[in-house]
Amino acid sequence: MRYLLIGWLVFFNVGCSVPVKQLALHDFGLPVSVAPQQGRALITVNAPTWLWDNRIRYRLLFASPSQVNFYGLDRWIASPPELLEQLLSYSDKTQNYALIVKLRNFEQQFDTPDRARVILRFFVEAYSDNKKVGTQEFNLQQPTKTPDAAGAISGFTDLAWKAGEKIQSWLAGL
Repeated sequence: MRYLLIGWLVFFNVGCSVPVKQLALHDFGLPVSVAPQQGRALITVNAPTWLWDNRIRYRLLFASPSQVNFYGLDRWIASPPELLEQLLSYSDKTQNYALIVKLRNFEQQFDTPDRARVILRFFVEAYSDNKKVGTQEFNLQQPTKTPDAAGAISGFTDLAWKAGEKIQSWLAGL
């Protein structure tokens, strides 16, 4: 009985000394050298109601494709539409167009338990002198480096920057 009590005390003390993971907040990693541009173009990002919170979404396509899940200890510092608008607003290459970005999909999808990708789908309307001059749909996706929250965060950061580049290339062709 004495050894059992000592064993439980050791187990309890070891278990209590394990650090508890805290909630972590993430953004798209704007570099410190990036500053807002003077006279930058107006960029507005719209999204469905469910994308206006800061939870990081994922979907297990192999198990329950219609169920949306959320990581418990990792969140965005703001909603995906707000983060995307901030990132796009820091660009000085919008060719002086006013942009309306309609975010449609922003989630991590698991094809198998060990293989995931991030999806970013949006439409852009470009305006010049209050007239619509173009509309373009963008569907971006890429595999994540790891099938977890860290992979989702890294993947979304990459896709958000690529979205800015794709929009700039499209605007240059208008």
